[in-house]
Amino acid sequence: MNISSTIREQRNKLSLSQEELGERVYVTRQTISSWENGKSYPDINSLILLSQVFCMTIDNLVKGDLEVMEQKIEKDDMKAMNRYTYLMLIGCGVTGVLFPLSWYLGFIPGIAIALLLLSGTLYFAYKVEKIKKQYDVQTYREIVAFSKGETLDEIAKIRESGKRKYQKFLSFVSTFILGLIIAQIIWWLLRGF
Repeated sequence: MNISSTIREQRNKLSLSQEELGERVYVTRQTISSWENGKSYPDINSLILLSQVFCMTIDNLVKGDLEVMEQKIEKDDMKAMNRYTYLMLIGCGVTGVLFPLSWYLGFIPGIAIALLLLSGTLYFAYKVEKIKKQYDVQTYREIVAFSKGETLDEIAKIRESGKRKYQKFLSFVSTFILGLIIAQIIWWLLRGF
């Protein structure tokens, strides 16, 4: 049994309307409807209140749905990580072109915009690192597996953990060198005009 049918069944046992149950757990009738139709899940505060109204433990209330909730959270985190990664890469690319170009032309607003983009890029990098740390995915192989919804077995994970230190260093160095190369190419192109 899943939580949506449990909520509906327990509400009907107590002869409560969706609106009456919503008043007891401090949510709207539409929220109760969403829970009963499986469109959303109650947050922890609502689960506590529902368990009190229904006189049942939270375990019994959510039995069978824990795995579904964990998978949904993991999928949401995978989507967020992919979104933050794309935004970070776009920010790096635009900043890498805009900053040297604005610097060469002496265009102060362009430099300011590039610095703002850089701060946004660093924010997205922080968010990616936070998700990586939460799920203990650091090497490229682990990140690719995570983004596909897969996990590495323990032996592969141990092997990958040995690579983490030098992969971060090489990633930083290669990104820095690539940025310098792009800036130099832009500098040469602009100097030729």
